[in-house]
Amino acid sequence: MSGLIVVDKPIGYTSRDVVNIVSKVLKEKKVGHTGTLDPLATGVLLLCVGKYTKLVDMLTMENKEYIAEIKLGLTTDTLDITGNVIASNNNLTTKQDILKVFSKFIGEYVMEVPKYSAIKVNGKKLYEYARKGEEVTLPLKKVHIYELELLSFYQDIITFRCKVEKGTYIRSLIRDITKELHVLGTMNNLTRIKQGNFKIEEANSLEDIKNNNFKILHIKDALDIKEYKLNDLEYKKVSNGNKIELPIEEANILLTYNQKEVAIYQKDDKLYKPKVMLI
Repeated sequence: MSGLIVVDKPIGYTSRDVVNIVSKVLKEKKVGHTGTLDPLATGVLLLCVGKYTKLVDMLTMENKEYIAEIKLGLTTDTLDITGNVIASNNNLTTKQDILKVFSKFIGEYVMEVPKYSAIKVNGKKLYEYARKGEEVTLPLKKVHIYELELLSFYQDIITFRCKVEKGTYIRSLIRDITKELHVLGTMNNLTRIKQGNFKIEEANSLEDIKNNNFKILHIKDALDIKEYKLNDLEYKKVSNGNKIELPIEEANILLTYNQKEVAIYQKDDKLYKPKVMLI
């Protein structure tokens, strides 16, 4: 089996847990995901199965959309509600101040990576330093926030929707928002509602998958990409991984032969070269 499966990850499971469950159910060793969700988080987890695991890097690049909750009045070591409380107070904010601060974060900004993350520093994952109480300089990364919308603000809970580029840590975004608001706050809840073309409404539960009641999707469901049907000579060249000349003008193109997906090729000057081989 090869294809894409959109899973609605339940709370309490790691992304790897979901991969392992689906791999066991499908009896398929090659299963990978395209963007980690913390155990606290729920929502869209896109899985690549079989030869589609070759698409993981491409699909991980897609933008992601979330609904998140901030609980005001405390901060934790993990930047979310599951961590140890390191500070608390009763300071609150106003809707007007929240809207002003949100507007400041639209666009590019430099984010400090959370210490409880899998980013490596000197060959060691950050969470390994954190668990041992070892100090380490946290890396900085430039991220892009495309949309930031306040959905509700009631008592000590702020709920918002955001659309961000890959690699954006919502826990860190919340830390920076609350810092700008001059209040304490931590991530209380997180749901990924969209990744690339895939919405949470289309996602399958783990029970759906266990009951064989799910949909397998394909490249054209995931990527806005045109298809080119290879002739015999072109197919021979592509199957050997050769560059070819094509009568088209596309940055990326899905190549098929006899209704089978062969490769994704990308423009390289006047020729096209392999980007992902699917045979």
